[in-house]
This record gives sequence, structure tokens and C-alpha cells, in this order.
Amino acid sequence: MLEEFDTQRFIDETIQALKREVDGPAVAACSGGIDSTTTAVLGCRALGERLTAVFLDDGLMREGEPEAVVSMLSKLGLKVKLYDVSAKFFEALKGITDPELKRKAFRSTFYHTLSKVVREAGAQYLLQGTIAADVVETSRGVKTQHNVLEQIGIDTLKEYGYRVVEPLKTLYKHQVRKVAEALQLPKEVIERKPFPGPGLSVRVVGEVTRERVELVRRATKIVEEETKGIRCFQAFAVLMSDRATGLTEDGKRRYGEVVVVRVVESLDAMTAKSAKIPWRTLEKIRRRITEELPTVTRVLYELTGKPPATIEFE
Repeated sequence: MLEEFDTQRFIDETIQALKREVDGPAVAACSGGIDSTTTAVLGCRALGERLTAVFLDDGLMREGEPEAVVSMLSKLGLKVKLYDVSAKFFEALKGITDPELKRKAFRSTFYHTLSKVVREAGAQYLLQGTIAADVVETSRGVKTQHNVLEQIGIDTLKEYGYRVVEPLKTLYKHQVRKVAEALQLPKEVIERKPFPGPGLSVRVVGEVTRERVELVRRATKIVEEETKGIRCFQAFAVLMSDRATGLTEDGKRRYGEVVVVRVVESLDAMTAKSAKIPWRTLEKIRRRITEELPTVTRVLYELTGKPPATIEFE
């Protein structure tokens, strides 16, 4: 019989381990998701004023996210700094269409950008919210999670100039939620849908440009708004690289974009199944996307579970 996860014991032991391991200033990379926020709060409990939370605005987040995350982290008592580094990321992703190469380009840009941030803070430690599923998927070759480094042989001190500390790397998502609840994090953090580290870049199939990211950002907002009352693990939109013929209101042919809607149920992200969405909800999503984003001519709903598919498309 598996031993039941002892949440409070994990919190106490993690705080003590951070106090022993981190002997100077540290930076916590925060996206506002449950993994990175839980890590930052554990770091703050252990290190106090020695910890600075940073948000890298890479231009690949959901609408209004940078400002909302900074506000939320500040209310939790964290010192927070926001950096607009979007130009670096779009330049790094320019011309790349292969999913794995995209993830690796994002990873390189992310951690090299953090090198400057960590140096400015006078720190040698970076806290991040890597969880067990990230490590498992990368080590099995399912896909390269951008935040898995030492486990695949990257010496972060040599490569980037700082040590990476991962307090949650033995936990799965449902266990992280229990820790977040015990830490009394806000409901919006605990219930927040998982969001990929490379952001909307993995929801744009093909080349990542500002225009294509903006389209999928707006489509994702529609999907999230219309599925708010549906219990699910993730709900989002994907912009495909293929195009399809459609019609304008006056009956003229138009060659436009294809958007896929993806809503899945899962416990730990290791397996998932497509959620059964009411037809009325799907029809409303389709109508809003095609009306509010007139370059889109087709809206599809994804039925494939994990396996054989992954949750994300890229």
C-alpha cells in the first residue's frame, strides 16, 4: 500500500532543507501558476527578505497575465520584479517550426535571460517549480520540458552561473495543490489551470510570431471564459499551421486560419482524456472565435486522449 502524502511534513521538511541549502540571496522564477507560486511561498517562508520573485514577460502569456501575477505575488508578501523581455524571445523563436527546437530555444533564452536577473540580485540560487511530471516526460523523451536541466546533464552553475533549486520535483500536480492549500494560497492560484512554461509558443503550430501568438491568446481567452463552469484539468486553443477555405459574410471564398479547441480531464498530467463538453458550449465557442477573430475559418474540437496524444500540441 502506498504511503499517504503527509502535506505538513513535506512543508516543514522543505523549509528546513531550503534554509540549509540556500546560504545567500536567491531568486524565484514565477509564472503565477500553482507550481512556481507554491515554490516562491515556500522559499519566502525559509529565506524571508533574501528571496526575490521575478516574472519574465516573454510576450507568450495570457491576456493581462504579467500585471495580474505581479499583483498577486505582492499580496502574498513577496518582493517582486517584472522584466519585459519579449523581444528576446520572439527573436530566439524566429523561423523555428520544429516543436522540440522551439522548446530548446525557449529554454536557452529563458535561463540566459535569468542569468542577468540573478546577477543583479547578487544571488547564486534560482528557485523554480519543476514537478515530477516534468522530469518524467523529459527523461522518457515524450517532450522536452523547458525547466528540466540537471536531470538531463546540464550543469546550471557552469552554463548559467547559478544553482537551480527545485523543492517540488518529487511531487505530482495533485500533491502540489494539497501543499498550496496548506500554505493558504489564494483560491485562484490553487484552481488555476496548468499553463506550459514556454507559454503560447507551444500552442502555435509552426512559426511563432507576435501576430500568431496574439490570435491564439484571444482564442484562448474565449475558450477559458466559456468553459469556466466546466470541471477540467486544462482548456485552451491551438492555432494550426494548416489553413482552410471558408466564406465571408457576402459569400466570397477566404483562405483562413484553423483553431483547435482542447479541453481535457486529468489528475497528474501523465494521462488525460478529452472532456465531454455540451454542444451548446462548443457552438458558442465556435461562434465567438469566428466572429471575434474573422481570419479564422475553421474551429475544431480535439477528442484524442493521452496517450496516444500529449495534452499540448507542441
